[in-house]
Amino acid sequence: MSSSYDPQYAPVGDVGTALMMIDSRLRGIHDGRTETDPEQQALIDQFAASLGPKGADDVLDGVCTLIFMFMTWLRKAHEDHDKDVIEYVVPNLVATMRMMPKSVRPEAVPTMAGLVVAAGTGLSPNLWRKQYGDWTEEEMTPLEATASLLAEHINRITDDPDFATRLITEALTSADED
Repeated sequence: MSSSYDPQYAPVGDVGTALMMIDSRLRGIHDGRTETDPEQQALIDQFAASLGPKGADDVLDGVCTLIFMFMTWLRKAHEDHDKDVIEYVVPNLVATMRMMPKSVRPEAVPTMAGLVVAAGTGLSPNLWRKQYGDWTEEEMTPLEATASLLAEHINRITDDPDFATRLITEALTSADED
């Protein structure tokens, strides 16, 4: 029986822009920057303002799609080793988010963990989250952090700093060809 939270019912959103944001964040971290460059932040803010509400919602859906795709890849990778993705990914993710109190407030951690569990069990993260109401401004940074942490986790286990980005880019390319 199909769930109303099945990914087939979810909007894909603007995955390209979401991936650009996550990739930019990861590159900044790897370059040793823990804070966003003020000039880069101004460009990001200007870009976000140009999107308007519909565009911002599309990027939000795109980030959720990335989380779903990352968790799908992680689930398959863990199943290949007879491991449970929830058991191995979620505790590490939660522990890392708890070490980031400036970016991820403690009250956002359970929501982000639930989002990842939903995605890890094959449910749409954005549809799962919508059952609790609209996204809040306070959840935007934790959502970006969640996607970034999942991408970084994939990059670490593949020992390839660009694997997660390439994974999504190749999926988008093959979807365009179909």
